[in-house]
Amino acid sequence: MNRTLKRLLGATTAVAAGATALLGTGAGTADARTARAHCDRAERPIWSEGLSRNVTGHGCSLPDNKRRWYTIEIDTLVQPHYKTDNLNGGVDRTETLHDKTIRCLGYTSDNGTVNWFGCPPS
Repeated sequence: MNRTLKRLLGATTAVAAGATALLGTGAGTADARTARAHCDRAERPIWSEGLSRNVTGHGCSLPDNKRRWYTIEIDTLVQPHYKTDNLNGGVDRTETLHDKTIRCLGYTSDNGTVNWFGCPPS
C-alpha cells in the first residue's frame, strides 16, 4: 500500500473515532442541559389548528441558570379550546389537567407571570 493511501486511511479512521466520541459524550450530557422549573398554574390555548406553542405560567419558580431547554412541572394546566384561530371566536370548552410536565425552549417574565415559548406538543 502506498504512503498517501495509508495517510488517507489513517485520517479517515481518526475522524470517525473522534465523531463517535463526540456523539457519545453529547448523548450523555443532553439531560444536563435541561433546567427544571415549577409552576402552580398555567394556561395553554388550543386553537382550531392545534395546540399553542406558548404557555402562560403563574406562581413559577425559575431556574438560576440559562439553558437551552426547560422542563416545567405544572400542578394545574388549563387548556381552553377556542372555536377559531383568534380570541374573538370564543371558547368551545376548557380542559383542566393536573401534574403535567412540558418542555420549552425559553421564557420571559413580567410581574409574576412567566411566558414560556417554543413548547412543542407532548
